[in-house]
Amino acid sequence: MSAKNVFITGASRGIGKSIALKFASMGYDIIANYRSESALQQLEESLQKYPIKLVKLKGDVTSMEDCESMFESIKNQFGKLDVLINNAGITRDQLILRMPEEDFREVYDVNVMGTFFCMKLAFKMMLRQRYGKIVSLSSVVGLNGNSGQINYAASKGAIVAMTKSLAKEAAARNINVNAVAPGYIETDMTKKLSEDAVNKVKQSILLNRFGSTTDIAEAVYFLSSEQANYITGQVLVVDGGMSI
Repeated sequence: MSAKNVFITGASRGIGKSIALKFASMGYDIIANYRSESALQQLEESLQKYPIKLVKLKGDVTSMEDCESMFESIKNQFGKLDVLINNAGITRDQLILRMPEEDFREVYDVNVMGTFFCMKLAFKMMLRQRYGKIVSLSSVVGLNGNSGQINYAASKGAIVAMTKSLAKEAAARNINVNAVAPGYIETDMTKKLSEDAVNKVKQSILLNRFGSTTDIAEAVYFLSSEQANYITGQVLVVDGGMSI
């Protein structure tokens, strides 16, 4: 029996890298979408200890042409796709009166259109298989909003709506579609926060700490596994209790 595979967008760093490492540790072949050569090299080095196949696909998820090319490569090399992880995403934070239109559009293009393109192409492959898992990265900001992130909140809220809608289209073909909504996660971005800002945020988190990228990877893997076969159209919030 051939190994299962997973296609991860934005796989070379942060949460995407942790997701790749988790799936590799479980024996999945990794199809890694990336934009940064240097970050990809670090991912390659981290994956060397696992006896899996790594396929590297450089591409811009905001381009349907790039996405079609990547999915054609997946079809040619594997003939199937077991799991899609829509992880690629960006932020361009600013209060609304100071936010340029291009910052709103850029965040929307990457976070929403990139997810839409990959969802559509993965669903097309999975329809023929009558099997598949699609997990997209949303955010608690997409559920609750956040000052200075109207563009990001809108994009991550859209992912929730897209997840629920596609789940209804896909269920009859044995395809599960879910999302994970992280809270504050230890990344290069949160490392730039001042000590006062960190303490203020932690006070709003029941577990009184930031999450790790591994915490998110574990949640994503769970929703992609057979243990989640009866779960679809759901958003798994992983925020240490911040949003309750």
